[in-house]
Amino acid sequence: MRVIGLMSGTSYDAVDAAAAELRLAGDSLVLKPLGMVSETYDEEIRAALARALPPGTVPMAEVCRLDTRIGQAFAAAAVRADRELCSSRADLIASHGQTVHHWTDGGRVHGTLQLGQPAWIAEATGLPVVADFRPRDIAAGGQGAPLVSLIDLLWLRGRPGTPVALNLGGIANVTAPDGTAFDTGPGCALIDAAAHGFSGGRLSYDAEGALAARGEVHRPLLERLLAEPYYALPAPKTTGKELFHLGYLREALSGLGTLSAEDVIATLTFLTARTVADAVCGAGATEVLASGGGTRNPVLMRMLGDLLPGIAVRPSDVLGLPAAAKECYAFAVLGFLTAHGLPGTEPASTGARHARVLGSITPGREALRLPPPARERPVRLVLE
Repeated sequence: MRVIGLMSGTSYDAVDAAAAELRLAGDSLVLKPLGMVSETYDEEIRAALARALPPGTVPMAEVCRLDTRIGQAFAAAAVRADRELCSSRADLIASHGQTVHHWTDGGRVHGTLQLGQPAWIAEATGLPVVADFRPRDIAAGGQGAPLVSLIDLLWLRGRPGTPVALNLGGIANVTAPDGTAFDTGPGCALIDAAAHGFSGGRLSYDAEGALAARGEVHRPLLERLLAEPYYALPAPKTTGKELFHLGYLREALSGLGTLSAEDVIATLTFLTARTVADAVCGAGATEVLASGGGTRNPVLMRMLGDLLPGIAVRPSDVLGLPAAAKECYAFAVLGFLTAHGLPGTEPASTGARHARVLGSITPGREALRLPPPARERPVRLVLE
């Protein structure tokens, strides 16, 4: 089955689409990566998302427009991926959508909202679409995240030592071989917020870590940030821009005098490295396999390496899973599992009461025809 996975992360800069050939082979799921394309959000969508994301508030009319425009942007990425990456037509689309709110309170997740109406994707491609993956896990008592943990467990099974998978997106998360998985805290979210705020909106992120490289870690700010109660919560736990946003940073800077943009961003980069390193060490990791946009920040990766002496930090590419496309492939796998009637969650990772089949299916142009239900979920992921 050819599946296209669609993803836009908390940095909300583009829609990524990766195509994969997937098949069941005994107790293994075999994945052949077919490549990735990326479609940048236009400025209108980015500006509307910036207004809608916490702590912003927007009227429901704006939410409706965003749901439509994001759905159309995802549809355009899917059409391009189907045309450019699949030697013949894809069979299924799996769309994560754009997270705009993750409702957490008292360590529990009560709801989540991803925009990007899948009907637009189904209409543009003519293919069935699996979307809205997270709510079912939450309804079953889970955190709804990190959903990539199941793929990490399948992928790393049998690897020697204690490999830990790390995703460095807007929010960072880790998965350990025992199934423990959680958001460690801000990946690039606060770095991006600072770059945007200090540049008056000119920059959306710290490209190549250039600003951090020119700054120094401000210890009083770092200690203030490390006092955040989220870090002390037990796993499983999730967080997002509901907590880590520009207003949060401004409050942390209050009373510290005038700090340069470079020093603030260097401090935030070290904060991300430190909170990730604490999580990795707590898992007893012997190696870290990293993916996500944060891996393209050499200053962040150097800081992380310095905090993890003796622990190899490698991009997921070394095992055949492209770091830039890993989350897209993960949701392609989740869509494949749903189509075959198989659960897409690991209760040990999300805290759910039971593993559940995820998502809702929007039919394509033709009658919906799903594969025969598979008997058992695979226990390992093999990259071809």
